Amino acid sequence: MRKLKQIVSKGLEQTASLFAPITVAYNWIYKAAEILDNETGLDAIEVQRSFQTLLDLMSHEKNEAGTLESGITHFLKITRSYWSGLFHCYEVEGLPRTNNDLEQVFGVLRHHQRRCTGRKVAPSSLVTRGTVQLASAIATALHSFTAQDLAQVCVQTWQQLRSDLRQHQLNRIEQLRFRRNPEAYLALELFRLI
Repeated sequence: MRKLKQIVSKGLEQTASLFAPITVAYNWIYKAAEILDNETGLDAIEVQRSFQTLLDLMSHEKNEAGTLESGITHFLKITRSYWSGLFHCYEVEGLPRTNNDLEQVFGVLRHHQRRCTGRKVAPSSLVTRGTVQLASAIATALHSFTAQDLAQVCVQTWQQLRSDLRQHQLNRIEQLRFRRNPEAYLALELFRLI
């Protein structure tokens, strides 16, 4: 037991210089997670301001991260690329904050679609009308709509959306026809062009 303690102590002494960069980087990342968790309930602008302050600190002192400086540089670069969409979840109540949360919302919709239709897989209509179905499912989970709410919808916008969905459905049908019989499909398209 004493020998093991000596080996561990010697190993820790010899690698002590490697721990300083890890400690610095860990503290920054832990602080970033704490800001984004937002347990204090700050609004979107305050969260963004706090996070920007931390990023500025990391950018100016990244050389303190030693061998992990390239990792910090990469973190800063990726954060800048996602900056425009990073704080929406603090502006919209109930908006999923992580990809996992968002995937869970999609999964709930697929699950309900399978349960309603009795199928083992989600119906193909989820591909053609999924954008509308997903928005409707999320909206109705957050708020109950009355007939009066629905009557206030712009008719032209509704008709345009229906037209877009119909065109998307027709495109899917054409793809299916092509996959089933490419020669016949191409011959028909050539005939239409002439």
